[in-house]
Amino acid sequence: MKKLNLITTFILLGIISFSTLYAQQTKITIPLRFDYYYSYEQVVEALKALHSAFPDLTELEMLGKSEEKREIYALTINNPKTGKALTKPGVYVDGNIHGNEIQAAEVGLYLANELLTKYGKNEKITKLVDKNAFYLIPSVNVDGRYHFFNDANTPSTNRGLRRPKDDDRDGLFDEDFPDDLDGDGSITQMRIKDPFGDYKTDPEDPRLMVRVKPGEKGEWTRLGSEGIDNDGDGRVNEDSEGYVDPNRNWGYNWAPPYVQSGSGYYPFSGVGLSAIKDYILKRPNIIMVFAFHNSGGMFLRGPSTKAQGEFDQGDIRVYDYLGENAEKIVPGYRYLVSWKDLYTTYGDFGDFMDHIVGAYTFIGELFVSATETYSKPEKGKEKEEESFFSGPNKERAREKLKYNDHVAMGELFTSWKPYKHPLYGDIEIGGWMKMSSRLPHPFMLQDLVHRNAAAVIFAAEQTPEVKMEVFEKEKIAKDLYRIRVRLSNNKAMPSITYHTVKDKVYPMDVIKLSGKGVKIVSGGKITNLYFDKVSYKQYKPEVQFCQVPGFGKVEYQFLVSGKGELNISYESRKAGKLKKTIDL
Repeated sequence: MKKLNLITTFILLGIISFSTLYAQQTKITIPLRFDYYYSYEQVVEALKALHSAFPDLTELEMLGKSEEKREIYALTINNPKTGKALTKPGVYVDGNIHGNEIQAAEVGLYLANELLTKYGKNEKITKLVDKNAFYLIPSVNVDGRYHFFNDANTPSTNRGLRRPKDDDRDGLFDEDFPDDLDGDGSITQMRIKDPFGDYKTDPEDPRLMVRVKPGEKGEWTRLGSEGIDNDGDGRVNEDSEGYVDPNRNWGYNWAPPYVQSGSGYYPFSGVGLSAIKDYILKRPNIIMVFAFHNSGGMFLRGPSTKAQGEFDQGDIRVYDYLGENAEKIVPGYRYLVSWKDLYTTYGDFGDFMDHIVGAYTFIGELFVSATETYSKPEKGKEKEEESFFSGPNKERAREKLKYNDHVAMGELFTSWKPYKHPLYGDIEIGGWMKMSSRLPHPFMLQDLVHRNAAAVIFAAEQTPEVKMEVFEKEKIAKDLYRIRVRLSNNKAMPSITYHTVKDKVYPMDVIKLSGKGVKIVSGGKITNLYFDKVSYKQYKPEVQFCQVPGFGKVEYQFLVSGKGELNISYESRKAGKLKKTIDL
């Protein structure tokens, strides 16, 4: 299907040089290295190595397989000496949901490496691992990652799930992929000489093309990505891998393809996604979520559509606190609202986690391409992040090429070369290679993964930390006691989200009093401690439903008759369990 033309030894040498951006053929060791990108196989090997090195703190689970039967792994990090994973706040982190977004997986690996190798050595990390359960799936789209490394691609191809689709409606499936015509390991661009074309050679750098002005003679016509007409239908590259976007296939606010491109025929039609969904739903303690993508420098929160309406103000306060601190941890990144500041999406992962799981979710868009600089900083002027969709302007494109030449040692761009095309005749092939544009050169990777992992760590520190105290026990009549219980939380996240309370996503937290020889006469929430105002519950006063706010408290009052031991328990899906016993 794919025809490779290895036309010169120079190209072969270029492939060898370019391969330095890929996974190295070295044994995986602990601590992990982050000066190159891990292939799919090495991601799996790295997870197994971490589990082998830290068996007391980890569990490694093969949670399911992909469309092409590749294994999807999840690593749990938890200290069982401080409690079972499900009894602690859960922090879920994944990446690489789009196959080409490979640096997203590196953030998950780096976070795992940081938590495990520094446990017992760094007080902050030790407390964090003792307090939380971490669930890490570095690579969600394992087929896409495999093919991005092993096939020729553009920076943007192999994003979706490998589900066959007849894109050109000719009865055949996936028969006209792009073709690596010059054999350099990337799908770059094709151009042809054309005096009536829309482009001419940039006078400042002949590798670039600029649009001609009205009335100006053209020089080039762009022909699109490298490829030939594999199926003989007169079109090029029109039927590559079927496109189901794994971030539009989740079972909340899903929309069909005529509304949302790439959504698939029904929610969770993705085999691997369905397995990940089952994995998540078995972990109802998850309250903090980061899902990493690859480009733009953003921490996005929901909602993903305007029609859903804004979050409750209580939840917005939490998001603002976490998002604004994340901006400080990762310079140049912006904390934004998905539908308002980017675009509307349906059936995405963030909405599913917010509305079904009841978690606080950030989508981390990683690399800021404006950091690819070859210029003096201008005082008081920040370099503006370019849009990947519109591309860089002339000046920015020229600077990126100088960055490629003098900083990235020429590894990101391939100069134009002549090629005899079976359909177009004499053309030229060249442009940005697949490991460019959307992801940093490996020398920049360490800073990216560390800072983004640090943003996760900051958020993980703010998962609920509920304490329970009996702050008053007073005998007010014969065998009748007034008991006052306080639940406090000195972290930013409440014990359950405000959205969960409003929409009854799952049961609220429970305070329960019990004991042999005692009777709970009445009980309710204290609304004003100083004026002894209590909102009493009419039925079953021994059971109270509550939410413990972030940086706050709730207080309850009970009238209890009898003698003996009084057991007081608190139970929360997200904030764990607490027990106290007092004598009456």
